[in-house]
Amino acid sequence: MSDSASSLPLEKPMVLENNEVRHVELLKAVDDLHGGVTVDMEDLMDSKLFASALKTSLSCWRQQGKKGVWIKLPIQFSNLVEPAVQQGFRYHHAEPDYLMLVHWIPETPDTLPANASHRVGVGAFVMNHNREVLVVQESIGKFRGTGVWKLPTGVVNEGEDINTAAIREVKEETGVDTEFVEILAFRQSHQSFFRKSDLFFICMLRPRSFHIQKQDSEIEAAQWMAAEEYAGQPFVKEHRLFNYVAKICLTKSEKDYAGFIPLSITTTSGKTSCLYFNNRDCHHLTTDNPSPP
Repeated sequence: MSDSASSLPLEKPMVLENNEVRHVELLKAVDDLHGGVTVDMEDLMDSKLFASALKTSLSCWRQQGKKGVWIKLPIQFSNLVEPAVQQGFRYHHAEPDYLMLVHWIPETPDTLPANASHRVGVGAFVMNHNREVLVVQESIGKFRGTGVWKLPTGVVNEGEDINTAAIREVKEETGVDTEFVEILAFRQSHQSFFRKSDLFFICMLRPRSFHIQKQDSEIEAAQWMAAEEYAGQPFVKEHRLFNYVAKICLTKSEKDYAGFIPLSITTTSGKTSCLYFNNRDCHHLTTDNPSPP
């Protein structure tokens, strides 16, 4: 998508129609930092007028040497999709309130960035001082009715950090308050949710409360279960991924296993992100205060 820059001037190209010369408004657009433009449609427009303005704008952008064109259409502007597609635009991504269409102008390989390719999920390993693991049985999804006790899991929301998501999911599903300790492992898979790839992070959390109040809408049951009983379930032992996850979690509780903790980083522009790293071998990073990149 585009980074804001200078707006293109609103010109009025002249076109010949039925032997009459008339002026056509160019679509309002802003240059991006990659040689392209972005059109953010804010005013409702007749589809025929839009088609004419888009065709003329594309001609001007081509003459100016522009490359990628992005058109953001609010959901109520669905009448403009067809004329855009007829001019060579394709879907890039959709959100609840808008659709993004893109078009590559030059006769060179298309270098427009693809839509997000991954969904991010979390699983929470929470163990109390009695070596009991917080587990749930789901009332929806593929584990419904199987009797399998599993770790609380969920999807990271847009703009949410992995550590925050893990704490939230445990609270939502079980009512237990926790604090984040570290990421123990992660798994990548493909062709998952709507053809997206999937990143799933196994997170260790420390309980701050112990009373369980399960989520009625998605959770059939929740309890504290002896760690060995959790790992010894036939389903866990028979499925390699679940078996490995159980072994990693138990290894962390028994031995010196180093995971990854989050370090909040704020850039000079004010953007904040989390760097996850092995604190056991790089503990000095949390005490140093380097300048943000």
